[in-house]
Amino acid sequence: MKNLIKNTIRNKASLIVLLLLIFSCSDDFINVESNQETEEALTADKAPELVNAVYNSFLQWPMSSFSWIGISSITSDDADKGSVPGDTGTDKHLLDALSFDASTISFAEAWSAHYAGIQRANQAINRLQGFEMEEALKNRLIGEAKFLRALMYFRLVQSFGGVPLITEAPDENANVNDILKRATKEDTYALIEKDLNEAIPVLLNKNQYNIADLGRVTKGAAKALLAKVSMYQNKWPLVYSLTNEIIASGDYDLTPNYEDIWKEIGENNIESIFEIQARGETPTAGIQGYSATQGARGTGGWGWGFNTPTQNLANSYEAGDLRRDATIMFRGEILYDGRVVPADADNERYNQKAYASSFSDAWESGKNIRILRYGEVLLMNAEAALTQGGNAAISLNKVRNRAGLGNAPVVNQMAVWNERRFELAFEHDRYFDLVRQGRAGAVLRAHGKNFVDGKHEVFPIPQEQIDKSGGILLQNPGY
Repeated sequence: MKNLIKNTIRNKASLIVLLLLIFSCSDDFINVESNQETEEALTADKAPELVNAVYNSFLQWPMSSFSWIGISSITSDDADKGSVPGDTGTDKHLLDALSFDASTISFAEAWSAHYAGIQRANQAINRLQGFEMEEALKNRLIGEAKFLRALMYFRLVQSFGGVPLITEAPDENANVNDILKRATKEDTYALIEKDLNEAIPVLLNKNQYNIADLGRVTKGAAKALLAKVSMYQNKWPLVYSLTNEIIASGDYDLTPNYEDIWKEIGENNIESIFEIQARGETPTAGIQGYSATQGARGTGGWGWGFNTPTQNLANSYEAGDLRRDATIMFRGEILYDGRVVPADADNERYNQKAYASSFSDAWESGKNIRILRYGEVLLMNAEAALTQGGNAAISLNKVRNRAGLGNAPVVNQMAVWNERRFELAFEHDRYFDLVRQGRAGAVLRAHGKNFVDGKHEVFPIPQEQIDKSGGILLQNPGY
């Protein structure tokens, strides 16, 4: 994967296989690049590159970096805007205060980026189906693209609720109303589940891939994402079954030292289930600005200083919880690579999980983003066990013990929810978790955020997309 996927877009830009939507009332509805390759040139020998282009969607600035950080993290009680008061990051102050609206640019950027990635997935799936090539490889590549499409639609449904479901490259004979209208949340989840259920049988287990394919989607990754998707729909028997299968597979385990997960040496290790692969060879194909925007700011700093851990989060950890120092960089701290966080940095705390070592401060750093890992599988298993009559303590305490803590004194739903906060802080889950748990309003209002029940459970559909759709696309309530 390091060799095969990461720098495909940089080295083979002509292989980006996306189509512009061609309907007059939907020009630029989805901001994608035009196809620069003739159909005759898109042959079976280039099949892996078609899928690699989908993977590389996640390297883009609006997909995984500043806008997504703002939407999924700064909105929560785990993070403040950070930086300095005069630097709003365009709209990150609005996201922090939950005072955003349909014109807020982060939503527009994330929407367009995810649909651009979905169009890449659609092109890969549709073209691969027509190639004459080794059947098992073709099916596996299609399965990878379906997983990635499912991941993008999952992030969209978490953020916006039901969204337009586009699975084909539109043509001039298609009905524009069918393409642009919003599906229900339930139908969106159904498409995600369909993609994952079709991907699981054709994907390989982690130990079946060659080293050159490190980082490609595995059967375990598809099961883990399906478990997470099922958790967000309260489908607990399926969550329990899938997580038990992953645990029993023996392909994964907890990294002994929690802090090592977030170091470059911890990439794709025993705990890793799926990561965005960030380091190419020449030129570097990293995740645009992910580390730089969250690095320490000020004299002697190295970043923009956004998305900083709140005092509330820092104070919430139990005494002795090793995850606190592994998650938060403090002023004056000496980091694992010897770098010192300046004692006069503009902010008291920074996100250590986004830190790329001092040897890789490039805008496109070599830091992978961890998307799915075994620690979360254990916590999903514990939460599901509570509903299914299983022993939730086993999985819950494995996570706690790795963090340097004793067994949970009480094993109940709140205990699992608390562990999710500390285990997964700054992994882009907290806001969505609070909404899923039905306590976003109470928690965020207590934190000083103006959460409005019945409104802020989802974010606004970008107004520019509603306008470009000619009014076919309908806004969420309250916006």
